[in-house]
Amino acid sequence: MAPGLYTDIGKKTRDLLYRDYGTHHKFTLTTCTPEGVTITAAGTRKNESVFGELQTQLKNKKLTVDVKANSESDLLTTVTVDEFGTPGLKSILSLVVPDQRSGKLELQYLHEYAGINASVGLNSNPMVNLSGVFGSKELSVGVDVAFDTASSNFTKYNAALSLTNSDLIASLHLNNHGDTLIASYYHLVKHHSNTAVGAELSHSFSRNESTLIFGSQHSLDPHTTVKARFNNYGMASALVQHEWRPKSLITISGEVDTKAIEKRTKVGLSLVLKH
Repeated sequence: MAPGLYTDIGKKTRDLLYRDYGTHHKFTLTTCTPEGVTITAAGTRKNESVFGELQTQLKNKKLTVDVKANSESDLLTTVTVDEFGTPGLKSILSLVVPDQRSGKLELQYLHEYAGINASVGLNSNPMVNLSGVFGSKELSVGVDVAFDTASSNFTKYNAALSLTNSDLIASLHLNNHGDTLIASYYHLVKHHSNTAVGAELSHSFSRNESTLIFGSQHSLDPHTTVKARFNNYGMASALVQHEWRPKSLITISGEVDTKAIEKRTKVGLSLVLKH
């Protein structure tokens, strides 16, 4: 449903510029059972550290139960109920063990002209988050605020604007209590080859610093995609991703500092297998 949630504003550009890039090594294996249980095991190696994760997901009509354990002895349980009492309303209950203060209840509501997300911590002094987007698929505005009941202060208040047509998306964000302005755009150049370009300009008023990043993507064939990006600090990245069987992907990415070419090029590898 349009216009979506606050996190959807600018998402196309963020996916183009940041998604699937990485300098670590990651392996993911997913298997599904006829009973609707999905089991995913993942291992990530970054520098000299290794991080493991095991996830089990059970879906039954409108109910989804997700249990995720990692190598740091955390256990995250998430229960999601779609169409909770009325069409467009979703409820999400999450808890991380052993952190007893991590419990959170979240409600999402999608309407033709609005998208609302509200969450509250399940503890004595909860953090309350509220975001809303209003408008249409073509034009929408949104706000995102967080209130700390322990200190009685607003810890976050952001605002955003989105403009969309058939092949162009532009967005504007004002974050960090009005200190950071982010402008982004995404342009789908060719539909048949999924060729797209995008850019993001971020400016900090307090530091008087700006970051500009350009990116592009192109599908060589229905199963192979290449992407590249470059920022004003001289960091250049590229990746190639190939789907060698349905939902099974191999991604190779690299990053180089063009202003210090003598430095070692960082290379990342991701392998996703789904059975």
